[in-house]
Amino acid sequence: MDIDLYYIIGVTLLAFAIPSAISAIIDKQAPRLSAILIVIAGAMIIYAARETPGGLQLHTIPDAFINAVGKYLR
Repeated sequence: MDIDLYYIIGVTLLAFAIPSAISAIIDKQAPRLSAILIVIAGAMIIYAARETPGGLQLHTIPDAFINAVGKYLR
């Protein structure tokens, strides 16, 4: 798989897992699934950051999304 794809999947998982974890904590339940998703998302983001030449920077995030989506929708 493409490194950018790992990155956008990790960011998307993280975007869904954080509100889920907050909701579980508010409902006084253990956020088990959310914690697992956060770990997986973090691992994917770290892997993508390590494998990208020059590392990932904040201003390259939109480019990573556009490149990965454009590559797989062609």
